[in-house]
Amino acid sequence: MIKLKAFAKINLFLEVTRRRADGYHDLATLFARIGVHDRLSFKRTAAPGIKLLVEGGPRGLCGPRDNIVYKAAVEFFKVFGISPAVEIKLKKNIPVGAGLGGGSSDAAAALLGLARLYKLPRAAAGRLMKIAAALGSDVPFFMLGAGMAEGTGRGEKLKVLKPAAGLPHIVLVYPGSPVYTKEVYGSLKLGGASEIHSRLLDFRRLSGLLKKGGFKSGHYAPLFNRLEDPVLPKHRAVRLAREKLLKLGAEAALMSGSGASVFGLCRSRAKAARIAAEMKCIRGYTVFLTKFC
Repeated sequence: MIKLKAFAKINLFLEVTRRRADGYHDLATLFARIGVHDRLSFKRTAAPGIKLLVEGGPRGLCGPRDNIVYKAAVEFFKVFGISPAVEIKLKKNIPVGAGLGGGSSDAAAALLGLARLYKLPRAAAGRLMKIAAALGSDVPFFMLGAGMAEGTGRGEKLKVLKPAAGLPHIVLVYPGSPVYTKEVYGSLKLGGASEIHSRLLDFRRLSGLLKKGGFKSGHYAPLFNRLEDPVLPKHRAVRLAREKLLKLGAEAALMSGSGASVFGLCRSRAKAARIAAEMKCIRGYTVFLTKFC
């Protein structure tokens, strides 16, 4: 049996640079893997087919055949010409519709887990990455196994970033109701050319700060998420959670991806623990005290 953790991510930076003819958007983003995770296990079976068992997650979560893990498995067996005879168990912990990449991370773990289960050679990595990119824009990041990466294009063009020590602690808050990515991008207004240029300079600056350990001094100014523009005015719960983190003393707070999760950063673990404890008292919030990993 193969067992894997599928880690969540947050975006420390996210600018949308243009709309593409294929319906996607080009981004400049900084992915950061965090300790919150789902769990997957894989075992071969005597009976043919793909059996997916899902534990946890919200009521009304899609059926097994509509789950991205099942879709990833179908593509895996089709691309590599293997007859499926496998049972996959998925234990959900990452909130759904939260901007944390939970589904994408599960899909990446499915591909990696099946590759190990069927003992694919290293030469298969390129084909696995092509499957990942077709499944979703965030999936390739989770295939890397890296803690941080710069993402451009749809987010699938990646450059691993190795931050210096001294990263802050994270208070992650899911305020209780999902935000749908299609809705967010549908109402997004892009910044002007000069504004986007300025933000891309901040993107480079943030990467430089991380490499040099700049967060040690609490230098969080380059943190940015363009998708807050359409989300915060319409989704009061997201806006209030972000404001509450700052009010309680987080040194920075930002929405992750297209929402609905927000995160606060604290240099002191004691402060992060205190803020997390207070946020947990708010009805409807799911709160994690976690770290970069």
